[in-house]
Amino acid sequence: MTLTNRLTVTTLTGNLGGALLTYCYFRFLDPAGLAGSAPVGWSELVFFVAAFSLMFMLGRLVTTRWVRPLIEAAGALGDQPGAASVRRRALMVPAFLAMLSLSMWVAAAVVWSVLFPLLTGNFTPAGALRQSFGMVFVSGTIVAAFIFLSTEQIWRERLPQLFPRGDLAAAGAPRLRVRTRLVVLFLLLGILPMAVLSVATLVRANTLLGADPESFDAIIRNLIVVDAALATTGVLVALRLAGYAAGSVAKPLRQLQAAMAQVGEGTLDVVCPVVSNDELGAVAEGFNLMVAGLREREQLRETFGKYVSPQVRDEILAGRAALAGGQREVTILFADLRDFTPWVESSPATEVVASLNAYFSDMDAAIRANGGLVLQFIGDEIEAVFGAPVANARHADQAVNAALDMQARLLAGNAVRRATGKVELRHGIGIHSGTVVAGNIGSSSRMSYALVGDAVNLASRIQSLNKSFGTRILVSGATRALLSDQHAMRALPAVLVKGRAAEVEVYALD
Repeated sequence: MTLTNRLTVTTLTGNLGGALLTYCYFRFLDPAGLAGSAPVGWSELVFFVAAFSLMFMLGRLVTTRWVRPLIEAAGALGDQPGAASVRRRALMVPAFLAMLSLSMWVAAAVVWSVLFPLLTGNFTPAGALRQSFGMVFVSGTIVAAFIFLSTEQIWRERLPQLFPRGDLAAAGAPRLRVRTRLVVLFLLLGILPMAVLSVATLVRANTLLGADPESFDAIIRNLIVVDAALATTGVLVALRLAGYAAGSVAKPLRQLQAAMAQVGEGTLDVVCPVVSNDELGAVAEGFNLMVAGLREREQLRETFGKYVSPQVRDEILAGRAALAGGQREVTILFADLRDFTPWVESSPATEVVASLNAYFSDMDAAIRANGGLVLQFIGDEIEAVFGAPVANARHADQAVNAALDMQARLLAGNAVRRATGKVELRHGIGIHSGTVVAGNIGSSSRMSYALVGDAVNLASRIQSLNKSFGTRILVSGATRALLSDQHAMRALPAVLVKGRAAEVEVYALD
Protein backbone atom coordinates (compact mmCIF):
# COMPACT_ATOMS: atom_id res chain seq x y z
CA MET A 1 0.00 0.00 0.00
CA THR A 2 1.37 3.38 -0.99
CA LEU A 3 2.02 6.09 1.52
CA THR A 4 -0.85 8.19 0.19
CA ASN A 5 -3.29 5.30 0.46
CA ARG A 6 -2.17 4.55 4.01
CA LEU A 7 -2.79 8.15 4.99
CA THR A 8 -6.18 8.04 3.27
CA VAL A 9 -7.23 4.82 4.98
CA THR A 10 -6.12 6.15 8.36
CA THR A 11 -8.03 9.39 7.87
CA LEU A 12 -11.14 7.55 6.65
CA THR A 13 -10.99 5.07 9.54
CA GLY A 14 -10.64 7.86 12.08
CA ASN A 15 -13.58 9.84 10.72
CA LEU A 16 -15.84 6.81 10.41
CA GLY A 17 -14.97 5.95 13.98
CA GLY A 18 -15.85 9.50 14.92
CA ALA A 19 -19.24 9.17 13.19
CA LEU A 20 -19.92 5.96 15.14
CA LEU A 21 -18.85 7.70 18.35
CA THR A 22 -21.23 10.56 17.58
CA TYR A 23 -24.10 8.17 17.03
CA CYS A 24 -23.39 6.39 20.34
CA TYR A 25 -23.07 9.69 22.14
CA PHE A 26 -26.51 10.95 21.06
CA ARG A 27 -28.10 7.50 21.22
CA PHE A 28 -26.95 6.56 24.73
CA LEU A 29 -25.31 9.49 26.53
CA ASP A 30 -27.29 12.58 25.47
CA PRO A 31 -30.42 11.52 23.65
CA ALA A 32 -32.04 14.81 24.65
CA GLY A 33 -29.65 16.56 22.25
CA LEU A 34 -31.78 15.18 19.40
CA ALA A 35 -35.11 15.99 21.08
CA GLY A 36 -37.54 17.32 18.54
CA SER A 37 -35.61 15.88 15.62
CA ALA A 38 -37.34 13.64 13.17
CA PRO A 39 -36.76 9.90 13.59
CA VAL A 40 -33.93 8.49 11.56
CA GLY A 41 -35.22 7.48 8.15
CA TRP A 42 -34.05 6.95 4.62
CA SER A 43 -33.83 10.67 3.93
CA GLU A 44 -31.56 11.19 6.91
CA LEU A 45 -29.36 8.23 5.93
CA VAL A 46 -29.08 9.47 2.36
CA PHE A 47 -28.26 12.94 3.62
CA PHE A 48 -25.59 11.51 5.96
CA VAL A 49 -23.98 9.37 3.24
CA ALA A 50 -24.02 12.21 0.70
CA ALA A 51 -22.69 14.82 3.12
CA PHE A 52 -20.04 12.51 4.58
CA SER A 53 -18.87 11.46 1.10
CA LEU A 54 -18.76 15.05 -0.10
CA MET A 55 -16.76 16.20 2.89
CA PHE A 56 -14.42 13.21 2.68
CA MET A 57 -13.74 13.79 -1.02
CA LEU A 58 -13.13 17.46 -0.33
CA GLY A 59 -10.73 16.57 2.46
CA ARG A 60 -8.96 14.02 0.25
CA LEU A 61 -8.60 16.60 -2.52
CA VAL A 62 -7.08 19.14 -0.15
CA THR A 63 -4.83 16.49 1.39
CA THR A 64 -3.63 15.25 -2.00
CA ARG A 65 -2.76 18.76 -3.13
CA TRP A 66 -0.89 19.32 0.12
CA VAL A 67 1.04 16.04 0.15
CA ARG A 68 1.65 15.59 -3.61
CA PRO A 69 4.92 17.64 -3.76
CA LEU A 70 6.27 15.52 -0.91
CA ILE A 71 5.28 12.21 -2.45
CA GLU A 72 6.71 13.21 -5.82
CA ALA A 73 10.07 14.09 -4.27
CA ALA A 74 11.98 10.96 -5.31
CA GLY A 75 14.87 11.62 -2.95
CA ALA A 76 16.29 14.22 -0.67
CA LEU A 77 15.09 17.76 -1.02
CA GLY A 78 17.90 19.74 -2.57
CA ASP A 79 18.27 23.48 -3.05
CA GLN A 80 15.92 23.69 -6.00
CA PRO A 81 13.40 26.57 -6.09
CA GLY A 82 10.60 26.07 -3.60
CA ALA A 83 12.49 23.43 -1.60
CA ALA A 84 12.34 25.51 1.59
CA SER A 85 8.53 25.67 1.57
CA VAL A 86 8.31 21.95 0.76
CA ARG A 87 10.59 21.20 3.73
CA ARG A 88 8.35 23.13 6.06
CA ARG A 89 5.30 21.44 4.62
CA ALA A 90 6.88 18.01 5.09
CA LEU A 91 7.16 18.60 8.84
CA MET A 92 3.56 19.80 9.16
CA VAL A 93 1.76 16.89 7.48
CA PRO A 94 0.38 15.21 10.67
CA ALA A 95 -0.68 18.56 12.16
CA PHE A 96 -2.26 19.58 8.86
CA LEU A 97 -4.27 16.36 8.59
CA ALA A 98 -5.42 16.67 12.22
CA MET A 99 -6.48 20.29 11.80
CA LEU A 100 -8.20 19.46 8.51
CA SER A 101 -10.20 16.71 10.18
CA LEU A 102 -11.14 18.99 13.08
CA SER A 103 -12.22 21.65 10.59
CA MET A 104 -14.37 19.09 8.81
CA TRP A 105 -16.02 18.19 12.11
CA VAL A 106 -16.76 21.85 12.77
CA ALA A 107 -18.29 22.06 9.31
CA ALA A 108 -20.23 18.85 9.99
CA ALA A 109 -21.58 20.35 13.20
CA VAL A 110 -22.85 23.34 11.24
CA VAL A 111 -24.43 21.07 8.62
CA TRP A 112 -26.10 18.60 11.00
CA SER A 113 -26.99 20.88 13.90
CA VAL A 114 -27.97 23.99 11.96
CA LEU A 115 -28.56 23.48 8.23
CA PHE A 116 -30.33 20.13 8.35
CA PRO A 117 -32.63 21.14 11.27
CA LEU A 118 -33.47 24.37 9.44
CA LEU A 119 -34.39 22.39 6.34
CA THR A 120 -36.61 20.02 8.35
CA GLY A 121 -38.08 22.72 10.60
CA ASN A 122 -36.62 21.21 13.82
CA PHE A 123 -34.00 23.86 14.65
CA THR A 124 -33.64 25.02 18.25
CA PRO A 125 -30.64 26.98 19.65
CA ALA A 126 -30.32 24.66 22.66
CA GLY A 127 -30.39 21.56 20.46
CA ALA A 128 -27.85 23.07 18.04
CA LEU A 129 -25.52 23.88 20.93
CA ARG A 130 -25.75 20.39 22.43
CA GLN A 131 -25.24 18.72 19.07
CA SER A 132 -22.26 20.96 18.28
CA PHE A 133 -20.71 20.09 21.67
CA GLY A 134 -21.04 16.37 20.99
CA MET A 135 -19.72 16.56 17.43
CA VAL A 136 -16.88 19.06 17.85
CA PHE A 137 -15.69 18.75 21.44
CA VAL A 138 -16.26 15.01 21.87
CA SER A 139 -15.89 13.36 18.46
CA GLY A 140 -13.88 16.05 16.67
CA THR A 141 -11.11 16.33 19.26
CA ILE A 142 -10.74 12.55 19.64
CA VAL A 143 -10.61 12.07 15.86
CA ALA A 144 -8.09 14.92 15.45
CA ALA A 145 -5.84 13.45 18.17
CA PHE A 146 -6.10 9.96 16.64
CA ILE A 147 -5.31 11.21 13.14
CA PHE A 148 -2.38 13.31 14.33
CA LEU A 149 -0.73 10.50 16.29
CA SER A 150 -1.41 7.72 13.76
CA THR A 151 -0.43 9.68 10.65
CA GLU A 152 2.67 10.92 12.45
CA GLN A 153 3.85 7.32 12.80
CA ILE A 154 3.21 6.68 9.11
CA TRP A 155 4.82 9.93 7.97
CA ARG A 156 7.95 9.32 10.01
CA GLU A 157 8.86 6.60 7.51
CA ARG A 158 9.07 9.27 4.83
CA LEU A 159 11.01 11.96 6.68
CA PRO A 160 14.44 10.22 6.62
CA GLN A 161 14.16 10.06 2.81
CA LEU A 162 13.36 13.76 2.55
CA PHE A 163 15.93 14.74 5.16
CA PRO A 164 18.81 12.23 4.87
CA ARG A 165 21.11 14.61 6.73
CA GLY A 166 18.61 14.86 9.57
CA ASP A 167 18.51 18.66 9.37
CA LEU A 168 14.83 18.99 10.27
CA ALA A 169 15.44 22.04 12.45
CA ALA A 170 16.80 23.95 9.46
CA ALA A 171 13.43 23.72 7.70
CA GLY A 172 12.03 26.46 9.92
CA ALA A 173 8.72 24.74 10.65
CA PRO A 174 6.98 25.37 14.00
CA ARG A 175 8.07 22.89 16.65
CA LEU A 176 5.57 20.80 18.59
CA ARG A 177 7.55 20.08 21.71
CA VAL A 178 7.25 16.82 23.59
CA ARG A 179 5.96 18.60 26.68
CA THR A 180 3.24 20.38 24.70
CA ARG A 181 2.22 17.14 23.00
CA LEU A 182 1.92 15.23 26.27
CA VAL A 183 0.18 18.06 28.13
CA VAL A 184 -2.47 18.41 25.40
CA LEU A 185 -3.03 14.65 25.31
CA PHE A 186 -3.27 14.34 29.10
CA LEU A 187 -5.70 17.25 29.27
CA LEU A 188 -7.77 15.67 26.51
CA LEU A 189 -7.86 12.31 28.26
CA GLY A 190 -8.59 13.94 31.60
CA ILE A 191 -11.13 16.63 30.74
CA LEU A 192 -13.09 14.98 27.93
CA PRO A 193 -14.28 11.89 29.89
CA MET A 194 -15.25 14.12 32.81
CA ALA A 195 -17.21 16.44 30.52
CA VAL A 196 -19.03 13.57 28.81
CA LEU A 197 -19.77 11.92 32.15
CA SER A 198 -21.09 15.21 33.49
CA VAL A 199 -23.39 15.61 30.49
CA ALA A 200 -24.74 12.08 30.84
CA THR A 201 -25.30 12.56 34.58
CA LEU A 202 -26.96 15.97 34.23
CA VAL A 203 -29.31 14.70 31.51
CA ARG A 204 -30.51 11.88 33.72
CA ALA A 205 -30.62 14.07 36.81
CA ASN A 206 -32.95 16.44 34.98
CA THR A 207 -35.03 13.46 33.94
CA LEU A 208 -35.23 12.31 37.56
CA LEU A 209 -36.69 15.65 38.66
CA GLY A 210 -39.96 14.98 36.85
CA ALA A 211 -39.94 11.20 36.89
CA ASP A 212 -42.60 9.12 38.61
CA PRO A 213 -41.56 6.44 41.12
CA GLU A 214 -41.93 3.70 38.53
CA SER A 215 -39.44 5.39 36.15
CA PHE A 216 -36.99 6.32 38.87
CA ASP A 217 -35.41 2.89 39.16
CA ALA A 218 -35.16 2.53 35.38
CA ILE A 219 -33.36 5.86 35.06
CA ILE A 220 -30.89 4.98 37.82
CA ARG A 221 -30.16 1.59 36.23
CA ASN A 222 -29.68 3.31 32.88
CA LEU A 223 -27.26 5.78 34.47
CA ILE A 224 -25.25 2.90 35.95
CA VAL A 225 -25.06 1.17 32.54
CA VAL A 226 -24.11 4.41 30.82
CA ASP A 227 -21.39 5.13 33.37
CA ALA A 228 -19.98 1.62 32.99
CA ALA A 229 -20.04 1.85 29.19
CA LEU A 230 -18.50 5.31 29.29
CA ALA A 231 -15.75 4.15 31.64
CA THR A 232 -14.98 1.13 29.43
CA THR A 233 -14.98 3.18 26.23
CA GLY A 234 -12.90 5.91 27.86
CA VAL A 235 -10.29 3.41 29.01
CA LEU A 236 -10.05 1.83 25.54
CA VAL A 237 -9.76 5.20 23.79
CA ALA A 238 -7.29 6.44 26.39
CA LEU A 239 -5.13 3.33 26.01
CA ARG A 240 -5.11 3.69 22.24
CA LEU A 241 -4.20 7.36 22.24
CA ALA A 242 -1.71 6.89 25.06
CA GLY A 243 -0.11 4.04 23.12
CA TYR A 244 0.35 6.27 20.09
CA ALA A 245 1.77 9.07 22.24
CA ALA A 246 4.11 6.73 24.11
CA GLY A 247 5.27 5.18 20.86
CA SER A 248 6.00 8.59 19.38
CA VAL A 249 8.44 9.15 22.26
CA ALA A 250 9.69 5.64 23.00
CA LYS A 251 10.50 4.55 19.45
CA PRO A 252 12.92 7.43 18.69
CA LEU A 253 14.55 6.83 22.07
CA ARG A 254 14.97 3.11 21.27
CA GLN A 255 16.50 4.00 17.91
CA LEU A 256 18.88 6.40 19.62
CA GLN A 257 19.74 3.79 22.24
CA ALA A 258 20.50 1.21 19.54
CA ALA A 259 22.64 3.70 17.63
CA MET A 260 24.57 4.57 20.80
CA ALA A 261 25.18 0.88 21.43
CA GLN A 262 26.65 0.52 17.92
CA VAL A 263 28.94 3.47 18.50
CA GLY A 264 29.98 1.92 21.80
CA GLU A 265 30.99 -1.20 19.87
CA GLY A 266 33.14 0.89 17.53
CA THR A 267 30.76 1.24 14.58
CA LEU A 268 30.95 4.85 13.41
CA ASP A 269 28.95 4.61 10.17
CA VAL A 270 25.66 4.51 12.09
CA VAL A 271 23.05 7.23 11.52
CA CYS A 272 20.15 7.69 13.92
CA PRO A 273 16.95 8.56 12.01
CA VAL A 274 15.68 12.06 12.78
CA VAL A 275 11.91 11.67 12.54
CA SER A 276 10.51 14.59 14.50
CA ASN A 277 10.96 18.32 14.83
CA ASP A 278 11.00 18.36 18.62
CA GLU A 279 13.48 17.76 21.44
CA LEU A 280 13.84 14.11 20.46
CA GLY A 281 14.68 15.12 16.91
CA ALA A 282 17.18 17.68 18.19
CA VAL A 283 18.85 14.99 20.33
CA ALA A 284 19.04 12.59 17.37
CA GLU A 285 20.41 15.35 15.15
CA GLY A 286 23.02 16.22 17.77
CA PHE A 287 23.95 12.55 18.07
CA ASN A 288 24.49 12.31 14.31
CA LEU A 289 26.68 15.43 14.38
CA MET A 290 28.69 13.92 17.23
CA VAL A 291 29.18 10.64 15.35
CA ALA A 292 30.13 12.57 12.21
CA GLY A 293 32.80 14.33 14.27
CA LEU A 294 34.03 10.99 15.57
CA ARG A 295 34.16 9.64 12.00
CA GLU A 296 36.14 12.67 10.88
CA ARG A 297 38.50 12.30 13.81
CA GLU A 298 38.96 8.60 13.08
CA GLN A 299 39.55 9.37 9.41
CA LEU A 300 42.19 11.93 10.36
CA ARG A 301 43.67 9.41 12.76
CA GLU A 302 43.85 6.73 10.06
CA THR A 303 45.22 9.23 7.54
CA PHE A 304 47.81 10.40 10.03
CA GLY A 305 48.74 6.77 10.57
CA LYS A 306 49.83 6.60 6.94
CA TYR A 307 52.58 9.11 7.65
CA VAL A 308 53.80 7.84 10.99
CA SER A 309 53.75 4.55 12.80
CA PRO A 310 50.59 3.77 14.77
CA GLN A 311 52.53 4.10 18.02
CA VAL A 312 53.83 7.55 17.09
CA ARG A 313 50.39 8.57 15.84
CA ASP A 314 48.72 7.59 19.08
CA GLU A 315 51.32 9.43 21.13
CA ILE A 316 50.88 12.62 19.11
CA LEU A 317 47.07 12.50 19.20
CA ALA A 318 47.13 11.81 22.93
CA GLY A 319 49.22 14.96 23.46
CA ARG A 320 52.21 13.10 24.86
CA ALA A 321 54.54 14.14 22.02
CA ALA A 322 55.93 17.67 21.94
CA LEU A 323 55.64 19.30 18.50
CA ALA A 324 56.34 22.90 19.51
CA GLY A 325 60.08 22.51 19.05
CA GLY A 326 63.11 21.65 21.17
CA GLN A 327 66.42 19.89 21.22
CA ARG A 328 66.20 16.14 20.87
CA GLU A 329 68.66 13.27 20.80
CA VAL A 330 67.71 11.31 17.67
CA THR A 331 69.03 9.08 14.93
CA ILE A 332 68.61 10.26 11.34
CA LEU A 333 68.45 7.96 8.32
CA PHE A 334 68.89 8.99 4.70
CA ALA A 335 68.33 6.66 1.76
CA ASP A 336 69.04 7.50 -1.86
CA LEU A 337 68.58 5.53 -5.09
CA ARG A 338 71.65 4.95 -7.23
CA ASP A 339 71.81 5.80 -10.97
CA PHE A 340 68.39 7.44 -10.64
CA THR A 341 68.75 10.05 -13.42
CA PRO A 342 69.84 7.63 -16.22
CA TRP A 343 67.05 5.26 -15.23
CA VAL A 344 64.44 8.02 -15.37
CA GLU A 345 65.65 9.21 -18.77
CA SER A 346 65.57 5.71 -20.25
CA SER A 347 62.24 4.55 -18.81
CA PRO A 348 58.62 5.50 -19.54
CA ALA A 349 57.19 8.05 -17.12
CA THR A 350 54.39 5.73 -16.01
CA GLU A 351 56.88 3.00 -15.16
CA VAL A 352 59.07 5.43 -13.21
CA VAL A 353 56.15 6.68 -11.14
CA ALA A 354 54.84 3.17 -10.46
CA SER A 355 58.32 1.90 -9.50
CA LEU A 356 58.98 4.86 -7.21
CA ASN A 357 55.63 4.45 -5.49
CA ALA A 358 56.28 0.75 -4.92
CA TYR A 359 59.80 1.46 -3.65
CA PHE A 360 58.72 4.25 -1.31
CA SER A 361 55.85 2.12 0.00
CA ASP A 362 58.23 -0.69 0.93
CA MET A 363 60.77 1.64 2.52
CA ASP A 364 58.13 3.58 4.42
CA ALA A 365 56.67 0.34 5.76
CA ALA A 366 60.10 -0.77 6.97
CA ILE A 367 60.75 2.57 8.71
CA ARG A 368 57.34 2.71 10.37
CA ALA A 369 57.54 -0.93 11.43
CA ASN A 370 60.66 -0.05 13.41
CA GLY A 371 59.21 3.04 15.10
CA GLY A 372 60.55 5.65 12.69
CA LEU A 373 58.97 8.67 11.06
CA VAL A 374 59.46 9.52 7.38
CA LEU A 375 59.97 13.26 7.31
CA GLN A 376 59.97 13.73 3.56
CA PHE A 377 60.51 12.19 0.14
CA ILE A 378 62.86 14.37 -1.92
CA GLY A 379 62.99 13.10 -5.48
CA ASP A 380 64.47 9.65 -4.99
CA GLU A 381 65.72 10.35 -1.45
CA ILE A 382 64.12 9.47 1.90
CA GLU A 383 64.70 11.33 5.16
CA ALA A 384 63.57 9.60 8.34
CA VAL A 385 64.05 10.10 12.07
CA PHE A 386 64.00 7.76 15.06
CA GLY A 387 63.42 9.05 18.60
CA ALA A 388 61.18 11.96 17.61
CA PRO A 389 58.57 13.24 18.01
CA VAL A 390 58.17 10.42 20.57
CA ALA A 391 61.34 9.94 22.59
CA ASN A 392 62.84 6.46 22.59
CA ALA A 393 66.11 5.49 24.21
CA ARG A 394 66.69 2.79 21.58
CA HIS A 395 66.44 5.14 18.59
CA ALA A 396 69.84 4.00 17.26
CA ASP A 397 68.83 0.33 17.31
CA GLN A 398 65.54 1.21 15.62
CA ALA A 399 67.33 3.02 12.79
CA VAL A 400 69.80 0.16 12.17
CA ASN A 401 67.01 -2.43 12.23
CA ALA A 402 65.02 -0.30 9.83
CA ALA A 403 67.98 -0.08 7.44
CA LEU A 404 68.36 -3.87 7.43
CA ASP A 405 64.62 -4.25 6.86
CA MET A 406 64.78 -1.74 4.00
CA GLN A 407 67.59 -3.67 2.37
CA ALA A 408 65.71 -6.96 2.70
CA ARG A 409 62.59 -5.43 1.17
CA LEU A 410 64.61 -3.97 -1.70
CA LEU A 411 66.09 -7.38 -2.47
CA ALA A 412 62.62 -8.94 -2.48
CA GLY A 413 61.32 -6.20 -4.75
CA ASN A 414 64.24 -6.63 -7.11
CA ALA A 415 63.47 -10.32 -7.41
CA VAL A 416 60.03 -9.38 -8.71
CA ARG A 417 61.45 -6.73 -11.04
CA ARG A 418 64.03 -9.17 -12.35
CA ALA A 419 61.31 -11.72 -13.09
CA THR A 420 59.36 -9.14 -15.09
CA GLY A 421 62.38 -7.89 -17.04
CA LYS A 422 62.69 -4.56 -15.24
CA VAL A 423 65.86 -2.84 -14.13
CA GLU A 424 66.84 -3.62 -10.54
CA LEU A 425 67.04 -0.74 -8.06
CA ARG A 426 69.98 0.02 -5.80
CA HIS A 427 70.22 2.43 -2.92
CA GLY A 428 72.60 3.69 -0.28
CA ILE A 429 71.64 4.32 3.35
CA GLY A 430 73.39 6.59 5.82
CA ILE A 431 72.70 6.64 9.58
CA HIS A 432 73.91 9.12 12.19
CA SER A 433 72.88 10.06 15.74
CA GLY A 434 73.09 13.46 17.36
CA THR A 435 71.34 16.49 18.77
CA VAL A 436 68.88 18.37 16.55
CA VAL A 437 66.16 20.97 16.85
CA ALA A 438 62.87 19.21 16.09
CA GLY A 439 59.41 20.70 15.72
CA ASN A 440 56.71 21.99 13.42
CA ILE A 441 58.39 24.28 10.92
CA GLY A 442 56.86 26.14 8.00
CA SER A 443 54.60 29.03 7.08
CA SER A 444 51.36 30.14 8.74
CA SER A 445 49.35 28.17 6.19
CA ARG A 446 51.48 25.06 5.84
CA MET A 447 53.77 23.33 8.30
CA SER A 448 55.66 20.07 8.59
CA TYR A 449 57.60 18.26 11.27
CA ALA A 450 61.26 18.82 10.46
CA LEU A 451 64.77 18.54 11.92
CA VAL A 452 67.40 21.27 11.93
CA GLY A 453 71.02 20.83 12.93
CA ASP A 454 74.47 19.60 11.99
CA ALA A 455 73.49 15.98 12.68
CA VAL A 456 71.01 16.11 9.80
CA ASN A 457 73.64 17.36 7.36
CA LEU A 458 76.15 14.78 8.53
CA ALA A 459 73.68 11.93 8.08
CA SER A 460 73.13 13.07 4.48
CA ARG A 461 76.90 13.26 3.88
CA ILE A 462 77.38 9.74 5.29
CA GLN A 463 74.74 8.43 2.93
CA SER A 464 76.68 9.91 0.01
CA LEU A 465 79.85 8.08 1.13
CA ASN A 466 78.29 4.80 0.02
CA LYS A 467 79.25 5.74 -3.53
CA SER A 468 82.92 6.14 -2.56
CA PHE A 469 83.11 2.98 -0.47
CA GLY A 470 80.88 0.84 -2.69
CA THR A 471 78.72 -0.02 0.31
CA ARG A 472 74.98 -0.15 0.86
CA ILE A 473 74.56 0.87 4.53
CA LEU A 474 76.92 3.16 6.46
CA VAL A 475 76.63 3.85 10.19
CA SER A 476 78.47 6.64 11.98
CA GLY A 477 80.60 6.02 15.04
CA ALA A 478 78.15 8.09 17.12
CA THR A 479 75.33 5.71 16.22
CA ARG A 480 77.45 2.59 16.73
CA ALA A 481 78.29 3.76 20.26
CA LEU A 482 74.59 3.93 21.14
CA LEU A 483 73.68 0.46 19.89
CA SER A 484 72.59 -2.13 22.41
CA ASP A 485 72.10 -4.87 19.80
CA GLN A 486 75.10 -6.54 18.23
CA HIS A 487 75.45 -6.19 14.45
CA ALA A 488 78.20 -7.31 12.14
CA MET A 489 79.94 -4.07 11.13
CA ARG A 490 83.14 -3.41 9.26
CA ALA A 491 85.20 -0.41 10.21
CA LEU A 492 86.15 1.87 7.34
CA PRO A 493 88.81 4.56 7.20
CA ALA A 494 87.79 7.78 8.89
CA VAL A 495 86.91 10.44 6.36
CA LEU A 496 86.52 14.17 6.11
CA VAL A 497 83.13 15.40 4.99
CA LYS A 498 82.06 18.79 3.75
CA GLY A 499 81.34 21.25 6.52
CA ARG A 500 83.33 19.45 9.25
CA ALA A 501 86.96 19.84 10.30
CA ALA A 502 87.21 16.54 12.18
CA GLU A 503 87.19 13.17 10.54
CA VAL A 504 84.09 11.03 10.85
CA GLU A 505 84.16 7.38 11.84
CA VAL A 506 81.97 5.21 9.63
CA TYR A 507 81.12 1.52 9.63
CA ALA A 508 79.71 -0.66 6.88
CA LEU A 509 76.70 -2.67 7.98
CA ASP A 510 76.97 -6.07 6.29
